Amino acid sequence: MPKPPNLYAFEGTSQLAASLRTFVLDAQHSSIERHNVFRVAVSGGSLPKILGQALLQDHGDGKVQFDKWEIYYADERAVPLDHEDSNHRLVQEELLNKIPAELGKPQVFPIDVKYLDDIQELADQYEQTLVSRFAAKDSVRIPIFDLILLGCGPDGHTCSLFPGSPLLRENEAWILPISDSPKPPPKRITLSLPVASHGLKIGFVATGAGKKDVLKQIFDTEEGRQLPCGLINEIAQDRVSWFVDYSAVEGVSFPARRGSL
Repeated sequence: MPKPPNLYAFEGTSQLAASLRTFVLDAQHSSIERHNVFRVAVSGGSLPKILGQALLQDHGDGKVQFDKWEIYYADERAVPLDHEDSNHRLVQEELLNKIPAELGKPQVFPIDVKYLDDIQELADQYEQTLVSRFAAKDSVRIPIFDLILLGCGPDGHTCSLFPGSPLLRENEAWILPISDSPKPPPKRITLSLPVASHGLKIGFVATGAGKKDVLKQIFDTEEGRQLPCGLINEIAQDRVSWFVDYSAVEGVSFPARRGSL
């Protein structure tokens, strides 16, 4: 019998961040034990700020070993790395630039800005980055990240996979180009659904009352299970953990564990 995703709800952001830290550190420790590296894909939005809050404070529970981390982007916008729309810039400002020297420095893999004018080539080059770090494409069907950290848009999109997009049916490519995103900027690249749903662990962060309608859809309705976030829930099942605040799950019937991981 498949097990459903885990839904954890917290009173506020600080409690959420503390449990997110535990979740990330558990994934880190087991990954380093397994293959001496921790490969993480991260998205943008409000996630980097909460991730910084989770990881940059010393809770006395064992250090984050950033020198073992490899950070990739679950999606990225086709803009320069210092542009205000860049996910890399956001992660840099909220996390990377604030890491104390004693925690080490992660290896980070941003897009190659040489290809900003050719969105297909930008996607192909990022896919080649994954091939070079994970395995040759003819030897593995998809790269398996140790941890994928995602957000959830009010329309149920995640990464840059939007509801109803034909990209949701793509099952060969690892990285997909988008030239007409319904949310600006229009040109982006994103993990494909098979890659985004096959991390060893997948964490969603969603906060605020603006998310309660879409979370009710995703967790309580058949239609919501066809939204990109819902599809990841359906495919990955209990490999998925959601970290939300109380206002984001107001009215959601699906049982949430409140207050701790």
